[in-house]
Amino acid sequence: MIASLRGRVLDRSTEGAAIVEVAGVGYEVSMTSRSLGSLSTDSETFLYIHHHIREDNQQLFGFTTMLERATFRILIATHGVGPSLALAILETHTPHALVDAVATSDVNALTMVSGVGKKTAERLLVELRSRLSLPEIDSPVGEHSGGSIREIRAALEQLGYDPSEIVAATSELSADVDVSDGLRRALSYLGAQRA
Repeated sequence: MIASLRGRVLDRSTEGAAIVEVAGVGYEVSMTSRSLGSLSTDSETFLYIHHHIREDNQQLFGFTTMLERATFRILIATHGVGPSLALAILETHTPHALVDAVATSDVNALTMVSGVGKKTAERLLVELRSRLSLPEIDSPVGEHSGGSIREIRAALEQLGYDPSEIVAATSELSADVDVSDGLRRALSYLGAQRA
């Protein structure tokens, strides 16, 4: 099993994969766009790897932190979640944002993930509640965490922003951010993106 790769980034594709050359061998590694964006072509990188093996296929999934890989593994161990959906969830939510969404039963946060409807989101919330309990990914904020983010997302949705824009604008906000400050920062980010 391949657990990590250290090598030179040869290419980053628009299909969500990087080719990392290690000792003359190029490995195709599927990643989130956030992780791909952190790589520079023709530079050395280190990735934590999940080596996914099926009877008819082998795939490598790469992560820049152990936390992301641990969350990915928890997701694919959940009923009905394959590697593609797990990667889509991490594409939309950081591990901490996912923990906050589950802790606050935020169905809307999960329905922002491409391919996840309301019923699937509700089922995932129930199943993930008991699974997302690793000490390193427990949410550091209190039991009412995530309420500010929910309010900010709802306000942005009412202003007509699409889910991908909303996720991008709120992904770096802390769960206990002041709503007005968080909304101002999110709108500033969105304004710069549309400029």
